Amino acid sequence: MSRQRTTLAAMLVASALLWPACTVGPNYQRPVTTPLDAFRGATESATLGKSLGDEAWANVFHDEALKRLISAGLTNSYDVRIAASRILQAEAQLGITRADQFPTINGQVTGQKTHGPVSGGESKTTGVAQVGGALSWEIDFWGKYRRATESARAQLLASEWARRAVFTTLVSQIATGYFGLRSLDAQLDISERTLTGREESLHLTQVREHGGATSMLDVRQAEQLVFAARGVIVDLRRRIEQQENALSVLIGKGPGPIERGPALIAQDHAPEVPAGLPSALIERRPDIQQAEQLLVATNAQIGVAKAAYFPQVSLTAAGGVASSSLASLFTTGAWAFGAALVQPIINSGRNRSKVAFAEERRHEAELVYQQKSQQAFREVSDALVGYQRGREFRETQEALLAAAQDAHRLADVRYQGGATSYLEVLDTDSRLYVAELGLAQARLAELTGFVELYRSLGGGWEP
Repeated sequence: MSRQRTTLAAMLVASALLWPACTVGPNYQRPVTTPLDAFRGATESATLGKSLGDEAWANVFHDEALKRLISAGLTNSYDVRIAASRILQAEAQLGITRADQFPTINGQVTGQKTHGPVSGGESKTTGVAQVGGALSWEIDFWGKYRRATESARAQLLASEWARRAVFTTLVSQIATGYFGLRSLDAQLDISERTLTGREESLHLTQVREHGGATSMLDVRQAEQLVFAARGVIVDLRRRIEQQENALSVLIGKGPGPIERGPALIAQDHAPEVPAGLPSALIERRPDIQQAEQLLVATNAQIGVAKAAYFPQVSLTAAGGVASSSLASLFTTGAWAFGAALVQPIINSGRNRSKVAFAEERRHEAELVYQQKSQQAFREVSDALVGYQRGREFRETQEALLAAAQDAHRLADVRYQGGATSYLEVLDTDSRLYVAELGLAQARLAELTGFVELYRSLGGGWEP
């Protein structure tokens, strides 16, 4: 038995000495990208210092109700849980691939009993026990398995970055949905206040008509405003409930009511948003990092394909003992050791095609990486422009509302004094209502622009 152990040890030592550092295939190098000097739409001060994307979402959003919704979504959302499952799958795949670099050892124990006649006509029971083991090892002489492991490890990192991209998208979706809900709440409040005012105006008009101070036409026109406001309220309540359902599912729970925080007008955010340098965006955006890791994975697969051009070196060893008596089972045995070298000669261009396929997959992944980088620059520039123009539009809507409020006040005074018809009051009332709703929507556009800018800068994946 000692001779077998010595032989096996010598085999393992010899195999280890044969293990080279040779690895075929190209080593990964990041593709050249040409980042912008500055994002279009960014002020000079916005490119200095840290980017808004460097901030954790808990520091960006100040509404405590919104924070609780985001926290629940990052814990319970099905998208997040699916992404986590894919990471575990990638970890398992890495373990499977990495195991190919090492020897495989299998053990076997068998036993057999037979009963039958022997010489002299007597029957006899005999038994045989066998204990053996086998080792097989394809030496990674050309780095095929090391390249495959490199590819699997990059796939694992890509899965992790994909999970972070899900976080970024989910934070953006929840914040946008929440602000949309608060905008609908604001529009409902405006509509209910408008309805109350129109009902009071209708009552006064009816009193004036009974007194002969006005006509039934004014009453009917006032009724139209009341019914129109009631119709808008019904529709807004429908949209609110549906928005609550959408948010509920987004955070991983069944449809139901959603907790609210401050009103839309009280939602504060930074007036000036630092965008940072474009060159830092590549390191920040999880979707770009995911694309780069997929590029690393496809680059390593070229080495796997090229390794098929070279000989495959395999070692095998087997040993065991057999005896009809357990007492003498381990006193005698047999062993065998072998080595094999396999070199492809003719395979109709299969290996060449595999290399070409791997190289083109790598080329495609490089183009995707460069495309995502350029798309990220555009998204940030669009978001900067959208946020700034959204602020300007909101300020314009505030001025429009102030003018509409004063016009409605003056029209009501003129009507009460008999200087104008009720049609002027109706017109200014409708304009005031539209201006109030327009301001609510402008505030929503500014907030969603802020959220989109935060997402496009790569923010939201850090806790």
